[in-house]
Amino acid sequence: MKKAIVIGSGIGGLAVALRLRAKGYQVEVFEKNETIGGKIAVINEDGFRFDTGPSLFTLPHLVFELFELFGKFLPNYLEVVELDATCNYFFSDGSNFKAWSNRKKFENEVLNTGVSVDVLNKYLERQSFVYDQTSEFFLFNSIHKIGTYLGAAGRKSLKALSKLDAFKTMHKRNRLTFGDSNLTQLFDRYATYNGSDPFRAPATLNMIAHLEHNTGAYFPVNGMRSIVDALVKLAKEVGVKFYLNEGATQLKTENGLVTGIVTSKGEYQCDLLVNNTDITYFYKHLLPNKKMYSRLMKRERSSSALIFYWGMNYSSALDVHNIFFSKNYGDEFKGLFKTKTFANDLTVYVFISSKVVKTDAPTGKENWFVMLNAPENVGQDWAELTANARKIALLKIEGSLGVNVEQFIESEHIMTPVDIENRTASVNGSLYGHSSNSAMAAFLRHPNFSRHYKNLYFVGGSVHPGGGIPLCLASAKIVEQLLPKENI
Repeated sequence: MKKAIVIGSGIGGLAVALRLRAKGYQVEVFEKNETIGGKIAVINEDGFRFDTGPSLFTLPHLVFELFELFGKFLPNYLEVVELDATCNYFFSDGSNFKAWSNRKKFENEVLNTGVSVDVLNKYLERQSFVYDQTSEFFLFNSIHKIGTYLGAAGRKSLKALSKLDAFKTMHKRNRLTFGDSNLTQLFDRYATYNGSDPFRAPATLNMIAHLEHNTGAYFPVNGMRSIVDALVKLAKEVGVKFYLNEGATQLKTENGLVTGIVTSKGEYQCDLLVNNTDITYFYKHLLPNKKMYSRLMKRERSSSALIFYWGMNYSSALDVHNIFFSKNYGDEFKGLFKTKTFANDLTVYVFISSKVVKTDAPTGKENWFVMLNAPENVGQDWAELTANARKIALLKIEGSLGVNVEQFIESEHIMTPVDIENRTASVNGSLYGHSSNSAMAAFLRHPNFSRHYKNLYFVGGSVHPGGGIPLCLASAKIVEQLLPKENI
């Protein structure tokens, strides 16, 4: 039996480990931290439980099919529910908009913005068409292989060529569609799903809206961490071996092949290797390549995050997902990507898992995950920036709810871009590797395979097709397709 090593146990690493095991490989996963899951981690503090990273669960079938590979009954591992509303929005003009999962209720909300239902439906139909026609090409196949262009996925994507909007920005398309209404800012926000700027990212990315508004938003009944727990349970049952507190420090190579890894505790051989660490970190530390590292560092990195985990002695009328928008969205993104600082007014995201997982907070209390999009870490004074951003966030929430929420904070934990970088080895704390702020960004992402070592592959948010749970899972599917057709 051939042996595969996976470096890193993020969601992409877990998915590819399972896919390799289903192919018959002996699989070993090496993780530098003491827990599995990468950015999908947990904080337990003063009776509150917080999911630390991704908070939205779309395209759940990409997780479900990992269990199907082994003929497992999903409810024995993971239970998921569809949310009544994908998000609760609060705008700077004082208006409130709830994006209901029920289309009729959603349409009624849209009418209150001054936009017709016909305009909304045509927009979402467009995004649905683009996704349906191009997802196989852009998301579930390697766009770095000529065969993808010549195959069925490439031919199918041609049907959507005229609607790709690659040379308009997300904001321009949304402004043309929704005018001065609040819906422009609402749909612009999907750029942040991969750490990009809607005023520069191609309008092709507006298809992200399709994933929430046409296919639905879901949530695990035991929180986001339960996705990792379920996959780990399955992996251990089928024979995947995990090495914790043992990150790889170097790759061993010979004659165009990766032959193994060196860790702090020893050396391990392999027939195939998959890297799930940040691709820039990989070329700096694991397989040093000054030319590749320099090239990657010259490319614009994605945004990071500043997160406050607040244990609240408070019972609110908020939903699982809530966004309090700034008045000038453009200023925020100039700060994120140009001046590398926070604007004077910020958009605040509040995620409350205890709305679904009642045990995540004591009775009558709530666990607030309060996130601000933040610039990558380039040596800023994060103590000062954090203190100022905290004040802005509190004022923003208070302005919308009419409640001084600071008085209810009884527990607080803070994560800055520096903390994100230290924990996850995401270079500069960038959550998604590189930004998607150009029409060619998708094609510039690192491929899922090595051009120099024929048994070396890559998964995760810093390579094709990008960041977020669905795309990391898609990267594992791509690697599976790239594997040589041979007996294990």
